[in-house]
Amino acid sequence: MKKVVKFGGSSLASAEQFKKVGDIIRADETRRFVVPSAPGKRNSNDTKVTDLLYKCYRAAEKGHTDFDKVLTEIKARYQEIIDGLGLGLSLEEDFNIIEEKFKNHAGEEYAASRGEYLNGKIMADYLGYEFVDSAKIIRFDGEGQFDMEMTNRLTREYLKDKENAVIPGFYGAMEDGTVKTFSRGGSDITGSIVAGALDADLYENWTDVSGFLVTDPRIIENPKSIDTITYRELRELSYMGATVLHEDAIFPVRKAGIPINIRNTNRPEDAGTMIVEDTCKKPAYTITGIAGKKGFCSLFIEKSMMNSEIGFGRKVLQVLEKEGISFEHLPSGIDTMTLFIHQDEFAEKEQQVISGIHRAVNPDFMELESDLALIAVVGRGMRSNRGTAARIFAALAHANVNVKMIDQGSSELNVIIGVRNEDFEVAVKAIYDIFVTTQL
Repeated sequence: MKKVVKFGGSSLASAEQFKKVGDIIRADETRRFVVPSAPGKRNSNDTKVTDLLYKCYRAAEKGHTDFDKVLTEIKARYQEIIDGLGLGLSLEEDFNIIEEKFKNHAGEEYAASRGEYLNGKIMADYLGYEFVDSAKIIRFDGEGQFDMEMTNRLTREYLKDKENAVIPGFYGAMEDGTVKTFSRGGSDITGSIVAGALDADLYENWTDVSGFLVTDPRIIENPKSIDTITYRELRELSYMGATVLHEDAIFPVRKAGIPINIRNTNRPEDAGTMIVEDTCKKPAYTITGIAGKKGFCSLFIEKSMMNSEIGFGRKVLQVLEKEGISFEHLPSGIDTMTLFIHQDEFAEKEQQVISGIHRAVNPDFMELESDLALIAVVGRGMRSNRGTAARIFAALAHANVNVKMIDQGSSELNVIIGVRNEDFEVAVKAIYDIFVTTQL
């Protein structure tokens, strides 16, 4: 049995949290490869180390006197952890290199990566594991795109004879050694990459919640947790705003058929959520989860005989492409088409798009509506339960929510609903109540 375990920033924010992590790793000898994030917030008024590194680098870049002050603050954060763990480790040499590279403008990505790099060194010393710099095994190509094939080869080569190792999350390097980072939250991706490359039996992702919840706890008080979720369901929910796991972290382990277990560092006794390729386990409810985002607008296009006009849709979408705008959903009828677009992305170029569509397809009528939200209702149980859409409509009607759009995928795995921004929370609560609360 071989497990890769990743710990988030809140799990490693202090020496006290480090000790919890140490206990978790030592409790299971199969937890052989550890991927740490940078230290997160110790309390609600604290600052994440990654944000301090960005601040420090920008000060160095501009020659501000704040540089030394912020660097000293970062050093103190790490020294507090080292002292709290009773380690004899010194990071002085590492900080000397960091200071020099900051002054020589090594780049923001290098700066941000040092949070994980330094925390990885502390973790390796604390556990007695070997430290492996991610820049040696996580590879990006010359255009800055992640190189899966090269990364897998390097990871297997570096780790094949190692019983245990700590591999910092969030960053890698291009072939010339230039440090390159994933997007924020990218330590999830590193853990997944390492698990996939090593053919691990399980990828454990430890954070500050006991797995996935059916919906956002800021909207529903104490929502139910999800025992098992498939990769496809997770992908849908992550894309629509569920933030427990970075959405790009799914692909490396999914390709290898490796399950992910989301666990809580502060409640290690909780089983958490298992994320799997597929399962014959029936979900507790018809739906698996509800997620959504605000901040969309819709562009309604009407033209008689649109359906018989070859290339109509392509011409409309080419206008968006020309302006560098993507769309979220495209529900259509015989003579109508509606584009749902991120409002902040669309607002700057709305007039160019409208005039461009007029020139491209000469519509009979167009109408723009703003301040909309999209809600995804996701669940493998929806396939075998009739009337899911009808229950959603009934719940929203009872809550006096006007539905602006409904779109069901051919997989019958999800239903997307469009509502006004101000109805978003009410709509989520109504859907949760009809599928979850009423079944308790």
